[in-house]
Amino acid sequence: MTPMREARGSKVRRREVRHSGGGARRWLSVWVPTLLVLALLAAGVGAYRFEWGQRYLPWLAADPVTEPEQVLAPAGLDLPEWSPPAADDALLDPAPAASSAIDAGKVAAALSADLADPDLGRHVVAEVASLSPGSPTWTSGDGRYLPASTTKLLTLGAALEVLGPDHTFATRVVRGERPRELVLVGGGDPLLASKPLTLAEAESTYPARADVTTLALEAAEALGGSGRVRVRFDDSLFTGPTDNPAWRRDYVPDDIVSPITALMVDGGDEPDSDLKQDEPSLAAARVFADALRAAGLRVAGEPRRTVAPAAAEELASAESAPLAEIAERILDVSDNEGSEVVAHQVGLATSGTGSFEAGAAGVLDTLAGRGIDVARDEVYDGSGLSRRNRVATSTLIGLLQHAAGPEGEAVRSLLTGMPVAGFTGSLTYRFAEGPPVARGLVRAKTGTLTGVHALAGIAVGRDGVPMAFVLGADKAPPEERYDAQEALDRAAAALAACRCSAD
Repeated sequence: MTPMREARGSKVRRREVRHSGGGARRWLSVWVPTLLVLALLAAGVGAYRFEWGQRYLPWLAADPVTEPEQVLAPAGLDLPEWSPPAADDALLDPAPAASSAIDAGKVAAALSADLADPDLGRHVVAEVASLSPGSPTWTSGDGRYLPASTTKLLTLGAALEVLGPDHTFATRVVRGERPRELVLVGGGDPLLASKPLTLAEAESTYPARADVTTLALEAAEALGGSGRVRVRFDDSLFTGPTDNPAWRRDYVPDDIVSPITALMVDGGDEPDSDLKQDEPSLAAARVFADALRAAGLRVAGEPRRTVAPAAAEELASAESAPLAEIAERILDVSDNEGSEVVAHQVGLATSGTGSFEAGAAGVLDTLAGRGIDVARDEVYDGSGLSRRNRVATSTLIGLLQHAAGPEGEAVRSLLTGMPVAGFTGSLTYRFAEGPPVARGLVRAKTGTLTGVHALAGIAVGRDGVPMAFVLGADKAPPEERYDAQEALDRAAAALAACRCSAD
């Protein structure tokens, strides 16, 4: 999800190229994903949350008639009746408390060789600590780095704190100022979809999505299912530029990231393409208008931007999934657009302004209010695409410790949502090299820009003690990007193989 591409010329030329060779492209689009899914299934890699298995192999969809709990035991088996186990005082005793400290010497011995890999370049930082706030840490380097997508941990941590894990975002349809005028009002739902999922897709998609097609059907029903309407859309919840001034100038034109608005469907993606919408709010309104037509209404003209009347009658509304689930999804796949929308929501919650600038300021203010030292941090966006961002490793360590601690219940999905090494999200195909012990025992957010590689998360050592860690290299040779990434993976794996407790 982070940019690894060079500037690719104009969007028009790229569209022309993609519209050629249709037959070969259709063969690739159908059979290559199918073959890949079959290979993944053969290798034992689950397709959960990736929406591959049931999209490309619908015959593998779960059959409710043969769910495990409904299958009878084979005939001839003499199984004893189940009964709860007898109480055992030894089993009821709590597990021994994990060490509140790490041994700096052991951590240094585990990490030093991999962090000295020349493929990481001339600026490498690292910090490791136990999950106990205020415990001693081991550090290497000057402690401040370009965080890339590890910035998303800060954004989502602040959002969960200031909004709460159960918070949802509503997209509404209201009456406009004129008769038979409908206004689609964006509420800044980070995962708003254009259309509902199929039954097969819904089985493998997490979390659930609200969609504008269903909203249109509900609005049409409220209007009696017939008649003539005009469509307007209101995306005024967010203000300021839709293209962050702190991003590279080619990011939006070259479809690395979408313009950010309060009314986006499918993350700003164009249908069946890796291109981005030039005007996401208008694109969402067009989907809404098409769905109204399909529901039997006559839609006059093109959708136009407006501001909905303050006391307008509501005809339909759709709520997003809870923020905790949205955060897990954003972390899992490193969703740039989703994290920027969430950052705007932080700005609204902290200052009343939904913009890039207000969001970045709100994130740092919120974290500081939770006792996390952000004095050395400079943040300009919510996704980590900005190369101006600079974050101290201690900030992320403090946030991870807070999320794991007794006062971090609101932000616990930061820990549950981070990809698991070798299994999920952006770490699915990582950690193939090095000690296999890391697979399943390292959970981390990735960060990648040209010349920048980072991992921030939790590793469970061989002694069973979990450690918060941050590893970053922001001046790596671009031509060595894969080797640099593997060097950080080996370092994180070394933590999982280490008995680093001070005990």
